Amino acid sequence: MKRRDFFTNSAAGLAIGPLSLFGKQNGHNTLSKVKQGAKNIIFMVSDGMSTGTLNMADLLLKRKHGRESSWMKLYTEQTGHRAFMETSSSNALVTDSAAGSSAWGGGKKVPNGNLNVNADGSFNKPILQKFKEAGKSVGCVTSVTITHATPAGFCINNKSRGDESEIAAQYLDLKFDVMMGGGAEFFLTEKRKDKTDLFGAYEKAGYNVARDRNAMIALSDVSKPILGIFCEGALPYSLDTFENSELQKAVPSLAEMTSKTLELVSKNKKGFAIQIEGGKVDWAAHSNDAGGLLYDQIAFDEAIKVALDFAAKDKETLVIITTDHGNANPGLFGGDKQFDLLQKFKHTNNWILGDLKEIPSPSQLIERIEFAQGYAIKTAEAERLLALFGSKNEHGLYITNKPLFRELASIQTRYTGIGWAGMDHSADYVELAMFGPGSEHLKPFVKNTDLHNWMLDMTGTAKV
Repeated sequence: MKRRDFFTNSAAGLAIGPLSLFGKQNGHNTLSKVKQGAKNIIFMVSDGMSTGTLNMADLLLKRKHGRESSWMKLYTEQTGHRAFMETSSSNALVTDSAAGSSAWGGGKKVPNGNLNVNADGSFNKPILQKFKEAGKSVGCVTSVTITHATPAGFCINNKSRGDESEIAAQYLDLKFDVMMGGGAEFFLTEKRKDKTDLFGAYEKAGYNVARDRNAMIALSDVSKPILGIFCEGALPYSLDTFENSELQKAVPSLAEMTSKTLELVSKNKKGFAIQIEGGKVDWAAHSNDAGGLLYDQIAFDEAIKVALDFAAKDKETLVIITTDHGNANPGLFGGDKQFDLLQKFKHTNNWILGDLKEIPSPSQLIERIEFAQGYAIKTAEAERLLALFGSKNEHGLYITNKPLFRELASIQTRYTGIGWAGMDHSADYVELAMFGPGSEHLKPFVKNTDLHNWMLDMTGTAKV
């Protein structure tokens, strides 16, 4: 079965009827003080998702497949509850993912770059450690490296989000039930600076280690913690897997990882708490890559469907869906015909520019872009791009040549109608949606830190 066909229908059959979108205001509190309402938590993060990303992914699904996104269906059918959330860190209006995830994970705002470490050096205990101590199964699933800032913010304390090798080692003794994503280089002897065989250490400590999609599918033993690492670096962009059968065989989709994780952790009678991250949405936004952005948002939405279907049947699971911050603020400014070009995309900008072995001629670059995305740029536009090849004056996050990707995105606006406000995080208030027991108490506006105690309160977990 092709990955693009893994889920073909929007979230359906939700057992909970229409609910009021907002609770009543209660003084200055942004979330109600409520009694325990849920046994399980599924916390879903589309990292770096601006509102325009959510909107355009929904439009693309409607125009290409005739269905709305599972996220938007919560709103249109009024089966979920919605709020805005502010996203600042302790030292900036514009947060990074480390501080953003730590606000949820540790319950306090910390400086950008820190993982549950305050400005004075003190630690805030991560929420998955609290849930684990309460007897629940816990874990993280991501489309980027499992050691990246967003999963790490629910798991550990570290002064530097960038020390992913150390974070990989920190996970070992925690023995969280399921950890899945990319980042093999932080576990491999030949890739680590200290030459530690971290995969071997995990196996010696009693973990089941899965290194490809088939091994993940075969997982069934819940008596041992599970580490699933499926590639070096982040998982491939969803769009780039559609035409690549080898990638589809080797690397699971976010929806497949979510489904397997729920199958495993739901066997715990005391419940579970997991984080699911669509991390490549943020990476695509940083490079102004419309195809990468929207198809990875759709891949995240397929994981949402898995979570909502589980929660609708289970009736004891609270699903929280949000983002840590906006990024690049993309929007559709062109017409229908321009936007419909996205339906024909086969590859991302990262594939167009990042997989080149040598600098092409203008005609070769034009041909490559037309093959990948279905339109032919002009020779003058190709020449502008080629003039930026090898530029080293400005490096972008997750890309090696910021001016090159920025120029390609600018050219593409003429063909797709999609424009960008920048290439960095924004201070926007962001979407927050909830489904399941307790979601009816959600207020219209919350602070990011409020969600920490909210999850503990909803599950009756002690605030240790």
